[in-house]
Amino acid sequence: MGSKGFLRAVLVGAGVTLAILAAIILVRQLTAPVPAPEAANDFNPARFVEKGRPLDAPYVVTDYEVVDAMLALAQVRPDDVVIDLGSGDGRILIAAARSHGARGLGVDIDPARITESNANARAAGVAGRVAFRREDLFQTPLADADVLTLYLAPEINLRLRPRILAEMRPGTRVVSHDFDMGDWRADERRMVGTASIYMWIVPARIEGRWTLTRGDRTATLALDQRFQDFSGTIASADGGNPIERGEVTGDRIRFTADFGNGHTTFEGRIEGERLVSTDPDRPWQAVRAP
Repeated sequence: MGSKGFLRAVLVGAGVTLAILAAIILVRQLTAPVPAPEAANDFNPARFVEKGRPLDAPYVVTDYEVVDAMLALAQVRPDDVVIDLGSGDGRILIAAARSHGARGLGVDIDPARITESNANARAAGVAGRVAFRREDLFQTPLADADVLTLYLAPEINLRLRPRILAEMRPGTRVVSHDFDMGDWRADERRMVGTASIYMWIVPARIEGRWTLTRGDRTATLALDQRFQDFSGTIASADGGNPIERGEVTGDRIRFTADFGNGHTTFEGRIEGERLVSTDPDRPWQAVRAP
């Protein structure tokens, strides 16, 4: 065989061998068992990290000038208990304790603010007069407050309003920075720079029927109350007349009505189930009808 023929035979043989090897590899790949997929790694570190409670209102500090004006408007006294909902860095309560001698409780959902407030109270020397607690402000009891301070949001104020009226004592004060209480008219409003400060005096509840006595005459009062305002009728044997300019300021009541001898102004104090005159020249009283 010539050299060319020999080389041709070698090349043909090598090609056949490569083809056989390729076929073997292909068959093995096609017939090999498919490996089971690896188990998914379901570890999620976020599941092991406690998320903080969402804030009911964003944290925005109140200027010290506004703080002083809020406490002055509420006429904070040394024997007062001040509750601050959303207390932030504690500056309102610290000022109430340092400048007015009051005691107080601050509530915030952010633990960082509670830590900061306690440190600020210690630095100011009033840690024995104020306390700060991490708590949902909608769960905070309000019955012990003489003054309630707020810097929250309009919708939060409205959600708090029913509890304020139900839990706080007549005559206690509510002060809010910038946000009102909807149709509960503020008893006072002041401006400090561009900031609005609102103050309400919690009114006693007088809605219903009362039996009024003045001298030897009696009448029935039927009162409809809307926050610190009320209307209604006064009815006696001589007939009935409307009640005009009815106002409740804390535990004080004032209204005008015709009791059969012309329009008379009645001024008094609410004492539980009784209304008692505070005008010695015009004594009268009323008891709530059963």
